[in-house]
Amino acid sequence: MSGIQLAALAVAISTLLTSSVGGQQPIFRAETRLVVLQATVRNSRGEPVTDLDKDAFTVYENGKRQPITLFRRDDVPVSIGLLIDNSASMRPLRTEVEAAALAFVRASHPLDEVFVVNFAVKAHVDVPMTNDLRSLESGVSAVDAIGGTAIRDAVILAQNYLQLHASHDRRVLLVITDGNDNTSFASRDQLRQMSEHNETAIFAVGLFGDDRSARRGRQELEQLTERTGGVLYCPTSIDQIDSVMLDIAHLIRNQYTIGYTPLDQTLDGKYRTIRVKVTGTGGGSSVRTRAGYWAIANPSGDH
Repeated sequence: MSGIQLAALAVAISTLLTSSVGGQQPIFRAETRLVVLQATVRNSRGEPVTDLDKDAFTVYENGKRQPITLFRRDDVPVSIGLLIDNSASMRPLRTEVEAAALAFVRASHPLDEVFVVNFAVKAHVDVPMTNDLRSLESGVSAVDAIGGTAIRDAVILAQNYLQLHASHDRRVLLVITDGNDNTSFASRDQLRQMSEHNETAIFAVGLFGDDRSARRGRQELEQLTERTGGVLYCPTSIDQIDSVMLDIAHLIRNQYTIGYTPLDQTLDGKYRTIRVKVTGTGGGSSVRTRAGYWAIANPSGDH
């Protein structure tokens, strides 16, 4: 990557972290701060649980129980970024991956908007935000697999693109890869900071082998998806990718929206952890949502 490209990516990271605090989707709204979560619930078999009421959920901030003031379980449109690994090792898998990505779009909400980022050594937005399936079909298969794997750079590029172009409040990134990041300019710490300053849920499909590099890649993706409220799927065969992508589409369409007014309303600039518990599912269920937020004032004057 050239010096000019490195400088451009550094500016994108800086812009993203700044705009995420007070940008188009502020965490704090009106006079009283409201923290909004997207939560996914799965039973012991990994199936989505979609029929829970508000009373089934308990929210804790820094270990203290918080009052839930907003609860919805509607199937609402989402702004989605598809991030597809285009490295050389993906060449034998691209046909199945492209077909599964399009099946995912077809199974999503009819009003969802989607953009496509293909990444190898560099990441590119190959399909701008659209809900036109024909544009997605041509863009997904428009490139040849070549080079390394810059996952972190691709995620930060996609987050920046969402900040500028998403029209829906709910935002999701879906990463499809077979490897460990080996070429990104962005560090793990920068990626962590980005995830902490955004409400975007990151899902991932890892088509990993069993070598040491693949295990590192799986661990990094697991940490990223868990921290943002998404889920990592690791099918054992490429033949399973269609069903995995359909499961993710179904999971996204059946998330719960939970909002709470923090008992501690001070803007102390500290990171606050979030934990959500669920009951009434018969046991063995798990809930995923973002791990926390920064209690920072919106520079534009909103709270």
